[in-house]
Amino acid sequence: MPDPIRLTDKLAAFSETWTPKVVASLNGQLVKLAKLEGAFVWHAHEAEDELFHVLSGRLRIEMRDGHVDLGPGDLYVVP
Repeated sequence: MPDPIRLTDKLAAFSETWTPKVVASLNGQLVKLAKLEGAFVWHAHEAEDELFHVLSGRLRIEMRDGHVDLGPGDLYVVP
């Protein structure tokens, strides 16, 4: 039986920002963990949605028709 994935341990294993690390996969999808800092260049994914789950800090996601602000414990899917 596989061990549980401890996100705090995974986060402690790297320091780079904006460099997603794969921590799990299911049904052909990758679950990635990343540390974010500062602004990131706006981009879009043509064929996939993107899920954001904030563990600590705050994240503002800017979209063409507005924005969403996320805090600890918030989850948002960008279609």
